[in-house]
Amino acid sequence: MKADVTSRRPCRLGSHRVIEPAGALPQNAWKLDARPIAYDNEILCDVDAINIDSASFLQIAATCGHDAKRIAEHIHALVALRGKQHNPATGSGGMFVGRVREVGAALRDGAGVVAGDRIASLASLTLTPLRVDKVLHVDMATGRLAIRGTAILFESCLYAKLPDDVSDGVALAVLDVAGSPAQVRRLAKPGFTVAILGVDGKSGMLAAAQARERVGATGRVIGIAPTPSTHAARLLLDQGYLDAFVAADARDPLAVVDAFTPVAPELADLTVNCVNVPGTESASILCTKDEGTVYFFSMCTSFTAAALGAEGMGKDVTMIVGNGYAKGHAAIAFETLRNHPAIGAYFTEKYGPSGYVRT
Repeated sequence: MKADVTSRRPCRLGSHRVIEPAGALPQNAWKLDARPIAYDNEILCDVDAINIDSASFLQIAATCGHDAKRIAEHIHALVALRGKQHNPATGSGGMFVGRVREVGAALRDGAGVVAGDRIASLASLTLTPLRVDKVLHVDMATGRLAIRGTAILFESCLYAKLPDDVSDGVALAVLDVAGSPAQVRRLAKPGFTVAILGVDGKSGMLAAAQARERVGATGRVIGIAPTPSTHAARLLLDQGYLDAFVAADARDPLAVVDAFTPVAPELADLTVNCVNVPGTESASILCTKDEGTVYFFSMCTSFTAAALGAEGMGKDVTMIVGNGYAKGHAAIAFETLRNHPAIGAYFTEKYGPSGYVRT
């Protein structure tokens, strides 16, 4: 059932933008009203780039035969259909970078931004009213699209002014995974063994940096990814962020356990899943000791597979869904980048001032 949004009173959670189904909140709605008009409690932004989350971009790219033109057309059509970037296959979205065009009257005193400020959204594109007028460029290596378009931020939405010392491209890459280092900072303790699946991705690298800080000299950080030969994996090993690297595909839980157990016979106190493909829940659980914690940052995580898998394995582990938000997570993510120059240099080289991968 479609809702009449024209006479709605603005809601701090954005329910007034829901077209269908009636009664839904923006994230689980099928379609949003993305008209570029700011209600009193909204911020209207001109959008320069959207970063599609890794799991979603991987799925869309495969569907479109890894053809940039088809990917652009696919995303343009999806946003036009739903009024937001919300991939129905993965249930995930991404984030945007842009410039504030207008701050609603009710927010002007406390928004912390004014027209003209450069900002990045910290709320998922799955709940952000978005209009894409034109896709200018698709970066196949990063899942980033340069666009002309607009977006709406609700009163409840999070955003960050872009720092002067970090390029837009790097900021977009870092803020897209800002929840990972912030949550690892909370969960990792001195002396812990921390296992990170998908350690050679953006979230995995930042998680490794935070884990290294937190576990101290008595703890261990073990990375898991299919190959140690990627630039990121080599950097993490060479710079001492990892005490060991396990070459294994997280979709093969028995292979992961066979490779991981000799390295960490007592298993991990904390396992962090940063993998961007489905089917990795069992490997994460099997790497974790009883009464340990599994933090599923991956957007491909299946609650059913994790819950029933742990039950079937007889594993008593605490499993945490990877909330992309933690208090202060944007500041922690940038602090992690600044405090770890080797990782900062990697992000700058890869995501660069232009926002596109350097070749």
